[in-house]
Order: sequence, then structure tokens, then C-alpha cells
Amino acid sequence: MIPSLEAIRAIHRHRQQSLVVATMTGLEEWDSVSVDRSLDLPLIGCMGKASSVGLGLALAQPERRVMVIDGDGSLLMNLGSLATIANKEPKNYFHFVMQDGGYTTSDSQPLPAADKLSFSLMAKAAGYRAAYEFDDLEEFVTQVEDILQQEGPVLISLKVEHGEIPPSVPRTIQDAVEELRVILSRPS
Repeated sequence: MIPSLEAIRAIHRHRQQSLVVATMTGLEEWDSVSVDRSLDLPLIGCMGKASSVGLGLALAQPERRVMVIDGDGSLLMNLGSLATIANKEPKNYFHFVMQDGGYTTSDSQPLPAADKLSFSLMAKAAGYRAAYEFDDLEEFVTQVEDILQQEGPVLISLKVEHGEIPPSVPRTIQDAVEELRVILSRPS
């Protein structure tokens, strides 16, 4: 198992100017490490929607990489998004799934069939260009840079365990959208 906060830190090191859509526990962890949150879109109370919102951003901003930090419970609630994403073929779309086997934000109820789920196999079957699964931090850290150079859509499932989440200052989605709108309207 990968310490989830270490996985988030590894993703952050390769962020560059990517738009980041994060939800659920991944959002809390992302908020604790993200230095420039002006390109972050926090999805608070939107369980199951990160993959779809990320797709919309990827299609609207095809020159900018979009990284989605999703939870396994969240994605399970919107599995049909895998087929929609694959059908649209966004080359700039990178979908990280923090696979902890439970609905962590709602007191860690176990996911149905958690020990049988393979989001990477589901993504490949739906038509993603590539899909990966990691349960070792060093292996993930070694490969993440090369993975982010590929054409999307790409799904990266990370088998994680959560530790203590450092505190962060939450932002409302309304504030984030307005800040993102200003940044994305500027000429490149």
C-alpha cells in the first residue's frame, strides 16, 4: 500500500501548469500540498463528479494538461464516465484514482467488491489509451513522469492507505471557479 499523502506529493511534483480537479479525501490531501491553488478546482460535496468535470475542462482547455484526483468510491458512483471519457479521447486527461477500498469521507464504509475491483482494467476495457495500477510508492514515483508524457486519456489507480491529513484552508468552489475563469481568460 502507498501512503496516500506521499502519492499526492509525487503527483504535485509533476504538476507544472496542469489544471487539477480533486474531490473527497484526495481533495483534502491535495489542498495540504498544493502551492499555487489558482489552477485547482475543488469539488466539495460532489462525490462521483470529478471524472466528468475533469473531462469538461480537458475538452475546453485542450492545450493544458488536466489531472483528476478521484476516489474509488467516488468513481464507482459514476462508472459510466469511463466510457464517456474514452469516447471523447482527451489527450490531456490524467485520471488518478486513490483506491483505499472504502467511502473514506463517510466513516470508511467498505466499497462493494473492493477486493475485486480493478479500475485500470475497467478503464482499458472502456477505451482509455493507457491504464496503470500501483501499490508501491517507489514504483509509482519512478514511473509517474513518463506516464504524464503520454497521450490521454490515462488512468492511474493507486492502492493507498490514509494517514493524518495536514490542515489546509478550504476554498469554495465558487471562489475557485472565478479565479480559474480569470486565469484561463488571459492570453497565453
